[in-house]
Amino acid sequence: MRWLTLYARSRQVPASIAATLVGAAAIWGLARATEGAGPVGTGTAALVLTWAVAVSAIGLSGQDPALDRTAAIRWAPRRAAHVLLIGLFAGGVLAGLQATAGDPARAGFVIRDIAGLTGLAAIAATLFAGQFGWTLPFAWFAIALFVPPATDVPVQVATWMLQPPGTPAATWTALLLATIGTAAYTLRGSRR
Repeated sequence: MRWLTLYARSRQVPASIAATLVGAAAIWGLARATEGAGPVGTGTAALVLTWAVAVSAIGLSGQDPALDRTAAIRWAPRRAAHVLLIGLFAGGVLAGLQATAGDPARAGFVIRDIAGLTGLAAIAATLFAGQFGWTLPFAWFAIALFVPPATDVPVQVATWMLQPPGTPAATWTALLLATIGTAAYTLRGSRR
C-alpha cells in the first residue's frame, strides 16, 4: 500500500468526505426550503464552510500520535498540505452546492472564511488533539450567530465569518487565525 492511502485511512478521510457531503447537502437543502428560491444567505454559506472544515479537521491526528512523531518522514510539509487540502475541499463543497443555486457567494467571502476556519481547526488540533479539531470552528460560528450586529471593531472581529467581504477587521482576523493555526499545526502537530 502507498503512504498516501495509509495516511488517508489513518486520518479517516473517506468517512470525513462522506459525512461532509451528506451534512453540507442537508444544510443546503434545509436553507433552500426555508429561504425559498432566492439566493442562499451568507450565514448558510458560512455554516456549510464551518461544517466542511470541522468534519474534515477530525483527521488532523492519526490513530497513534507517538507513531507519527517517530516516523522517518518529514511531517511539516504533510501537515501544511493537510490543512490546505481541508480548505480546498470545503471550498469545493460550497462551490458545488452553489452551482445548484446559480448565485455564488463572493470569492473574497469564501476565501476569507476558509482561511480563518482552517486556522481555527488547526489551532484546536494543536491545543486539544485532532479529534477535537471541530470545536473552535463550531464554537466561533455559534458565538457569531448571537452577537448583535454593529459596526464597531470588536463586533466585526467576533462575527468575522459573517461580515461582508472587504471588512478590514474580518479579513485581518481570518488572516491571523490562518497564519497562527497553520504554523502551529505544521511545526508541532496535534496534541497527544
